[in-house]
Amino acid sequence: MAMSIYDYSAKTLDGQDVSLADYRGQVLLIVNTASKCGFTPQYEGLEALYKAHKDRGFTVLAFPCNQFGAQEPGNAEEIANFCSLTYDVSFPVMSKIDVNGADAHPLYKFLKKEQKGVLGTEAIKWNFTKFLIGKDGQVVDRFAPTVKPEDLKVAVEALL
Repeated sequence: MAMSIYDYSAKTLDGQDVSLADYRGQVLLIVNTASKCGFTPQYEGLEALYKAHKDRGFTVLAFPCNQFGAQEPGNAEEIANFCSLTYDVSFPVMSKIDVNGADAHPLYKFLKKEQKGVLGTEAIKWNFTKFLIGKDGQVVDRFAPTVKPEDLKVAVEALL
């Protein structure tokens, strides 16, 4: 039974396995992303939040997902190019995953169980749902896609 996000691993866009234990002691914002979504401009806010706090132990982890309106159709190279060229993203972007259903990534199964959404539902409703993780690897909060990254500044700083 998993006790924290540190019990999970994920693949980077270039296929490398990364243990989330590598982020032990950091505050994380884990976000399911998409490049063709109305919320896609949030990449800009995520990058600004990351740059403002990365030197204090904060990281954004993006998990591209194509489960909502097929808004992340690209392959790994296309996703990397989009994030780099369009939003100059410097935080880690992981490989594309499912966040809901039978094939949901184990990390997302854990996140959803730890922090339920509106009306107690576990399902991720759309792209850019955000999970705030404390330095101990525990899920502190869950934010809807409509919550802008800049609105998380106080919550992030409180954990740093």
